[in-house]
Amino acid sequence: MFFRHRWLLVSFCICITFGASETAGADSLAGSRPNILLVMTDDQGMGDLSCMGNPVLRTPNLDKFHSMSMRFTDFHVSPTCAPTRSAIFSGRHEFRNGVTHTIKERERMALSTTTFPQLLRRAGYATGIFGKWHLGDEDEYQPYRRGFSEVFIHGAGGIGQSFQGSCADFPPNRKADQRYFDNVILHKDTIVQTQGFCTDVFFQAALGWIRDQQQSGTPFFAYVSTNAPHGPMIAPERYKKRFADMGWDRNTQGRYGMIENIDDNFGRLMQKLDEWELWENTLVIFMTDNGQAGRSGKRNGKPTPLFTAGFKTGKGSPYEGGTHVPAFWRWKGKLPEDTDVGALTAHIDLYKTFCDLAGVKIPPNVQSIDGRSLLPLLENPQSEWADRELFVHVGRWEKGADPNASRYDRCAVRTTRWRLVNNNELFDIRSDPKESTDVADAHPDVVQRLRTVYDQWWNTLRPLMVNEDAPYCPVQPQAVRYEKQLAKSGIPDWQAPSL
Repeated sequence: MFFRHRWLLVSFCICITFGASETAGADSLAGSRPNILLVMTDDQGMGDLSCMGNPVLRTPNLDKFHSMSMRFTDFHVSPTCAPTRSAIFSGRHEFRNGVTHTIKERERMALSTTTFPQLLRRAGYATGIFGKWHLGDEDEYQPYRRGFSEVFIHGAGGIGQSFQGSCADFPPNRKADQRYFDNVILHKDTIVQTQGFCTDVFFQAALGWIRDQQQSGTPFFAYVSTNAPHGPMIAPERYKKRFADMGWDRNTQGRYGMIENIDDNFGRLMQKLDEWELWENTLVIFMTDNGQAGRSGKRNGKPTPLFTAGFKTGKGSPYEGGTHVPAFWRWKGKLPEDTDVGALTAHIDLYKTFCDLAGVKIPPNVQSIDGRSLLPLLENPQSEWADRELFVHVGRWEKGADPNASRYDRCAVRTTRWRLVNNNELFDIRSDPKESTDVADAHPDVVQRLRTVYDQWWNTLRPLMVNEDAPYCPVQPQAVRYEKQLAKSGIPDWQAPSL
């Protein structure tokens, strides 16, 4: 995603400062320095929550959180996972960070990128990641070099994945149907052996770390990034049983089981925030990394569509279903509850928003930022919000191919009202949010305008796609790390924190 202002912007030099903005009003959230807790699941879409209408799933904890939250109802990410993560941590479209794929050395976020955790850490925040990173497995790309003071992650884009080049998880995690259980995990600079189901472990680690920060009086940014419900579709048996009894196939049992397990873990998180009295000074966000991946299954042996909240596409698509995701925000006493905000917003907006909340001004020598600060909407959901263009491209052309040959292949431009897809289909999202009717012929002026801004945007990209010509890494870094530690000192058991 990327946006282009349609109003003239005045540029000015800024440097790092801490504390509240001098121009902040009495009720401003700028510089208020809350804890920030971002929970982002993998491949879970708009149709994967009971509060969004799913008739099969039971997600009571996320439903409750939904009812307590300010909800951005037109919130967008990238069509696949590594691109979304790159956009979040850089504040700009993933292609401008060299991320044009999820593998093939093109998932690595450019080393020239300054992440917002780096800035938060300079401002006195502790910063922790728990789960999935997927922005480079080589040492220089790892989260401990990109601003995180606490690291608890698997490798590659998913537990057990292994691809040509550097993108590969630790060898013991490649265990067929059991590979989401008892994983080895990189904790800080040491690989450790965990016990239990991966999502349970990631939440346990995050909660233990959060408790430590609270007790030490340190503001924190915690990023809980589950690999679930990404395939393979594996869940604990007790979470699969209800769906098995209903006649669903093994994949659907596993996928829906993973989602209900996420819900239980999110409920435990909410319970601990209650117990530790953290709601009043913690911004909690739930979102997903791309559109819905699981869209069909079998029930009693018959092909059966899964609930998709009406979207005609999901993950990997340039249409609305590929990028439109849930985004629930809660900060008790600061944000209105049970409130919908319809402004066109995106993952690229988190960078400036978090820096503004932390009282960190972005230095002038970092990458150019595409996103906006959401503070005006957080302070007043009815604030004016200028129209914008968000740019979408699925990427994933073949390694070594000329990106220009894929310029109009699986791309889109989104404004508040319109979505132009593949340079020729136009949808009026305001009146047709699920894209049932192509209205390009009725609005040639809109089509031409969006084609023009898209071409202008695309023409700036090629020099920033720094991974296109990168050769495959001759080794799998996480495998090398594992074998070295195994030979030198072994793999210690992870000591789960008491909560």
